[in-house]
Amino acid sequence: MEKQTLNKADASREKGIYRVTIVGSVVNLLLLIFKFFAGIMGHSAAMLADAVHSLSDFVTDVIVLIFVRISSKPQDEDHDYGHGKFETLATAIIGIFLLVVGLGIFWNGASSIYLFLQGGSLSEPGILALIAALVSVVSKEILYHYTVFKGKKLNSQAVVANAWHHRSDALSSIGTAIGIGGAILLGNHWRVLDPAAAVIVSFFIVKVAIQLLIPCMEELLEKSLPADIEEEIQKIILSFPGVSSPHHLRTRRIGNNYAIEVHVRMDGQISLDEAHRMATAVEDRLRERFGRGTHIGIHVEPTK
Repeated sequence: MEKQTLNKADASREKGIYRVTIVGSVVNLLLLIFKFFAGIMGHSAAMLADAVHSLSDFVTDVIVLIFVRISSKPQDEDHDYGHGKFETLATAIIGIFLLVVGLGIFWNGASSIYLFLQGGSLSEPGILALIAALVSVVSKEILYHYTVFKGKKLNSQAVVANAWHHRSDALSSIGTAIGIGGAILLGNHWRVLDPAAAVIVSFFIVKVAIQLLIPCMEELLEKSLPADIEEEIQKIILSFPGVSSPHHLRTRRIGNNYAIEVHVRMDGQISLDEAHRMATAVEDRLRERFGRGTHIGIHVEPTK
């Protein structure tokens, strides 16, 4: 019965992740088509760069859809700890996409600024490009709030990461709108606002990418759980009478779940059945606190 409940919960979570990701992918597809059209018809290089950014959002939506299906699979002969890290890998891929896009926007903006300072001329964008930028800002900010809310509710790193990708597109579009608006309203001497704003926005995008990549790398490199979590684990273990001296504690993340391995001591005179019962009770308490998907291994040693 409990296993069926867990399977239903996993299926519901997977459907929720698919639903929010599909909503984002549809919005991204419509936006990137509109942006490419506006960039070409409005003669705006900045809008074309923004369209490429939206294209990267669409690609990452596809990545999330593929990897969430894989990460939801139960453990099998080849994956004793399940497939949770596939979702971590998807988050890392999104972070890398963000990093590449941010660096690309920086390079293009800096190149345009250099060209302007050397006496070169920058093209004047059309009003259609400005409208596309404003539409992108509003729609992507709404999509960010919707996606991050759903990601936290579903406890999905990949969905939350994808939400930040939506916001990075909104930030990019803000810079694009400022640059295009300045070029249209202030004249030729202020067309440099377009690439300057793009450079500023690129720093925000790179910052978000790094914030996403660091925890992914820590998990993939088997970094232990934070010290306060490990202290809480030991307190839970010591709350059971007859269980003492937790040691050789090893912890790590597996996707959205924790893995805990620990040695404990019990009275060597109790029966094997009693030791097993107490160890199971400890496992149940830990899963109540950290989630039913927590992987736990307890090695029992007799007290000396």
